[in-house]
Amino acid sequence: MSEITLDQLLASRDRRVERQAALLEGNPGSTLICLTVQFPGRVKRTPESLIVAEEGVNALLDTFGSSVRLLRKFDPETGFEAYMLVDKPSSEAKKATCGIENSHPLGRLMDIDVIVLSENGPVPLSREDFGFPPRLCLLCNSPVRECMRKGNHSKEELIEAMNRMVSSYCHNKN
Repeated sequence: MSEITLDQLLASRDRRVERQAALLEGNPGSTLICLTVQFPGRVKRTPESLIVAEEGVNALLDTFGSSVRLLRKFDPETGFEAYMLVDKPSSEAKKATCGIENSHPLGRLMDIDVIVLSENGPVPLSREDFGFPPRLCLLCNSPVRECMRKGNHSKEELIEAMNRMVSSYCHNKN
């Protein structure tokens, strides 16, 4: 488990956008889903984050089944990324991915975006545009963006809560 720098994180986001654009441009008519794991702090690749990633990919495969055309996974130090092309309308895919985030025991730790190509490049569809509420904080159930903006919780508190969630999930799964 190694720490990453801000430059590494920003470069990984740029690579993600490039991958998304290439997949969308090369596969017209397909819907692109991008899975990442939400872990704060400078260490993005942990045993816990890899469990969340694996469970996220499995949930996507279970949900989209035979409509999956392509699955690519990357596991850099900056955090796991999976890209899936499916033969489903983007609106249907967004509803399904929000369902995973809302119902899977680890769904709150997954960031599952449905990406569309706009004139400004790849952009994720918004949960709110499909009638889903904003994501809630793991610790206080306020909207995540509000907690982040106000700095309501330390990274350590969030990481501890996330690790407890993963540990509980693994314990209950067996």
